[in-house]
Amino acid sequence: MDFGYFGLNVGALNNADSIERCVIACEQLGYESVWTGEHVVLIDPHEPPSPVPPESNFVDSIASLAFAAAKTERIKIGSGIILLAQRDPIVLAKELAGVDVLSKGRLLFGLGVGYVPGEFEALGIPYEERGARTTENIEVLRTLWTQEKPSFEGRFTTFSGIQSHPMPIQKPHPPIIVGGNSPPALRRAVSQGDGWYGFFMDVAAAAAMIGALEETAKSTERPDFLGRLTITITPPGPIDGDTAKRYEDLGVDRLVMMRGYQDMAGAAGGEVDDAIVKFLEDQARAFGIG
Repeated sequence: MDFGYFGLNVGALNNADSIERCVIACEQLGYESVWTGEHVVLIDPHEPPSPVPPESNFVDSIASLAFAAAKTERIKIGSGIILLAQRDPIVLAKELAGVDVLSKGRLLFGLGVGYVPGEFEALGIPYEERGARTTENIEVLRTLWTQEKPSFEGRFTTFSGIQSHPMPIQKPHPPIIVGGNSPPALRRAVSQGDGWYGFFMDVAAAAAMIGALEETAKSTERPDFLGRLTITITPPGPIDGDTAKRYEDLGVDRLVMMRGYQDMAGAAGGEVDDAIVKFLEDQARAFGIG
């Protein structure tokens, strides 16, 4: 099982020095991957279901992935997650291909639908269309990343007679990892994803969702070219080695660690940076990596 870290661009990690220190520490400690979080905007005043106050920092995912790639050599860089329904898929395909090229093939593309109506309203995107847009946008990206003469005709996006180069280094494309716990999200992961991402789940919740994915697979067609669906989980941290083994025994392929929601809403500073690095060191020791 591989180990990653979530939140390289969020909350406390909102400036170049802090992000650089975090991603270099992760690479040196033997983590497999580092991951961004995303809210393009936050609603003000704060109210559920928005997870954090409106003053919380989310450095742009694409900028953060490119920055992390430039500061490291081996570690994979993942979007955890890009809210795909809020993005122009043609522009995003170009941006992500660029990240994969500049990182020399280290991109993991995690995506989700989004769940805060006010964010969609601000962006002029109908909230009720978010599922359909996500499903279609996955295929737009796959088309632009793989076809020599790309063309697409959909409900929201239509194109032909264009080229978008360079294509990603990874073939056929960077792994597409679908986040979300709802029945439509699980069907989307089975039918379109290379992997599935479950966020902030203890062992029991992870077991339940893996069971739900297995049930979904019985009634949802999965194309042969996708192969086995990989499982990525962010647990509530910290966890010990025995708990990590319980996740592995469930069939989890990757644990993406975070200290807690305090880092998503926290302010930057040397003490916070120190605490995050210590967390990374302690977890690496518990997992026997590095």
